[in-house]
Amino acid sequence: MACGKSNTAPQAAVQLTPVDTAIKTFLALGDSYTIGQSVPENDRFPNFTARFLQNDGIQCAAPEIIAQTGWTTGNLLARLSSNPPQRSYYDIVTLLIGVNNQYQGRSQSEYRTELTNLLQKALAYSGNSSKRVTVLSIPDWGVTPFASGLDRQRIALQIDSFNLINRQVSGQFGVNYIDITPISRLAAGNTSLLASDNLHPSGLMYSKWAEQLAPVVKAGLR
Repeated sequence: MACGKSNTAPQAAVQLTPVDTAIKTFLALGDSYTIGQSVPENDRFPNFTARFLQNDGIQCAAPEIIAQTGWTTGNLLARLSSNPPQRSYYDIVTLLIGVNNQYQGRSQSEYRTELTNLLQKALAYSGNSSKRVTVLSIPDWGVTPFASGLDRQRIALQIDSFNLINRQVSGQFGVNYIDITPISRLAAGNTSLLASDNLHPSGLMYSKWAEQLAPVVKAGLR
């Protein structure tokens, strides 16, 4: 008996988008703003960012934080040289540094040179992927009660000058840049954005930074 011709058209192959189930690694470099001086560990901005990513379906390990209150760019460079990060590669790298350079009256030329060196290291930690490195601007501590009696306008101008440098250097390397300084200045009229020491950000402010950072990080992971 002859076989009849089938009227059934062949089915097109279904294209499935692969699901990235790998747990992302996160290195956060900086000073008191990164270590979260005066707030619980969960209220640090890297930790908030990791949770926001997880809420968006991206598995993220607890951030490895290399930061300390009072550190300048030179202090951070020395720490990375003497005691490097645990891993040679990270999916996410952030850098927020410079407020103590300004506070200690260190030169802007020194800041530019040392920040350049730090960004070279940050890129190496990211596998030379500029889209996976993000620099955050320096907050303005001059609006806080800690700066009462000081020249707040002068502090603001100096912070802006240092931020111009980190924006320029970030542009030269092609990394992400987030300006969180305007958020920090909201603390002038909102004490809920400050920690109990009346100087450093509260968890509420850190969460606002992370709200800006998380989408940029997510885009860089694609």
